[in-house]
Amino acid sequence: MRYLFRILAFAVAMSGLTGAALAHPALLGGQPGPNAVVSARPRELRLTFSEPLFINFSGVEITNARGAKLPLGRPTLARGDSKVLVVPLKAALPAGVYTVAWHAVAADTHRITGSYRFTVR
Repeated sequence: MRYLFRILAFAVAMSGLTGAALAHPALLGGQPGPNAVVSARPRELRLTFSEPLFINFSGVEITNARGAKLPLGRPTLARGDSKVLVVPLKAALPAGVYTVAWHAVAADTHRITGSYRFTVR
């Protein structure tokens, strides 16, 4: 009976670990964030995710209201926080609505995608 209890306890403990390992990264917020209206023109995007990212497989694309892609710098991870993707903007954003299309890969190696809009006044 003790042996069966130990096996069951081990299985329960391991199932908790694998659940965490198989979690997908989720976008928690951004600067500018979803549906934000900003008056200061951002110089970079900062997207915060729930999991540490693999930078070589994560990034963003920004388009204006006409669908034109905007030039971006090379994405990096924030110093000391591998959950924050930092993307420099090569030019100031004029007033308008912008769409951020992001993709992220974390330890589970599944590519997750999403998008949101923000407005510059």
